[in-house]
Formats: sequence, structure tokens, C-alpha cells
Amino acid sequence: MRHRPRAFPARLIAAPALALGLSAGAVPGGVDITVTVTDVRSAEGVVRACMTRDPSSFPKCRGVDGAHGTVVAAGKGVTFVFRDVKPGRYAIALLHDENSNGKADRAAMMIPTEGFGFSRDAKVRMGPPKFQDAAFQVADKPENLSIRMRYLL
Repeated sequence: MRHRPRAFPARLIAAPALALGLSAGAVPGGVDITVTVTDVRSAEGVVRACMTRDPSSFPKCRGVDGAHGTVVAAGKGVTFVFRDVKPGRYAIALLHDENSNGKADRAAMMIPTEGFGFSRDAKVRMGPPKFQDAAFQVADKPENLSIRMRYLL
């Protein structure tokens, strides 16, 4: 006589997950994405960072569901962490807001006077890069990224 493996009733598997506030198949929490910013020209002001998975909101992500944002003091060695990031495709935009006024200042002809940077060192051509040029994949392990700050003036 051949024995078949015993299947556990779904309710026995799902009950602990539901007790923890998880849905079936959910991954608890997320991973940390550590970002190191290089080539910051001064310690004036702050570095503003946003990370989004919504291509239509990139490079701005204020008020976007699932977006991550942070503001850290500027300096030569800027590092920060986006915590509990769910798996998916994301892009990061940085601004060195040297005068801490909450916006990207521009000179004549809309040329940025403050620093900026993008994940994957995405190139800037007559405006910010497209989401797909800056996008990277977040899986189930922590990531360490380096983003170079650039200045046009």
C-alpha cells in the first residue's frame, strides 16, 4: 500500500499569517536600500531623495502611493536608507537643495543651479531622464547603491 503525503488544510497555514496581519503570499516588511551620494560640492543645505515605482510621477514623487522619500543634511559623505522597500522596479531622484527652500532652483533658460542625481547614473538630456533609464530592480535582498551628484553651474 502506497502512502500519500498528508496535505495540511489551508486554514492551518493561513491562520498564523492572518494573525500577523499578512495576506496569503505576502512578504513581511521589505528590504533596505542604502544609498551613498558622491561628489556633493558643499555641506550647505540638504539632500532630498525620492524613490518611486510609478513612471508617471518620476522624478517627483510627492503624494505618490508607495513612494519613499527622505531629507538628510548635505555633506561630503552622505548616506541614507530607504527602509522596508517592497520588491519591484524603482527609480531614485536626488536634489542638493543648497538653500533648503524645498525646490530645485534654476537660472536663465531653466538650467538647474543646484545639484541633482539619478539612480543608475541616468543621463540628463534637455530635462530629467525617463523612468526606465534610472530604474533598477528590488528583489528580496538589501541593496547598496551609489549615486553621483551633478552640477551644471
